[in-house]
Amino acid sequence: MSEDNTVRPDEVISAEGRVVQTRRILADAALLLPNLVKLVLRLLTDSRVPRRAKITLGLAAAYTLSPIDIIPEVVPVLGWADDALIVMFALDALIARAGPDVVAEHWDGPGDILELVTEIVGVSRSLVPKRLGSMLDRLSG
Repeated sequence: MSEDNTVRPDEVISAEGRVVQTRRILADAALLLPNLVKLVLRLLTDSRVPRRAKITLGLAAAYTLSPIDIIPEVVPVLGWADDALIVMFALDALIARAGPDVVAEHWDGPGDILELVTEIVGVSRSLVPKRLGSMLDRLSG
């Protein structure tokens, strides 16, 4: 890692550097999580957010908690990846359907972090097959 703790695209990171970088990412995520949970809870209780987007998130949560999965959890990595993608897609739908003004009103964290969260959640769309994505869009409103 360079002096300012950023990683260059062509840089080879040592095992120690990877551990440090992973810890930093996990620490950032842990700090972000309370604001994200508050945002979701506030959006779920806001009457301006479409009901279908709220239901989609509820269905995604139920799928995640269900023992029945498209890819069973016993399959390393992929077993949890399908759950994570579905939840990310539902979060993306909830945030998109709520609209930027409503989301900004309910967001307690720094603005640039909200943009980052929105981008990360939006990545789920590129990881889901287009056919499944359009079906999930129709479900969420």
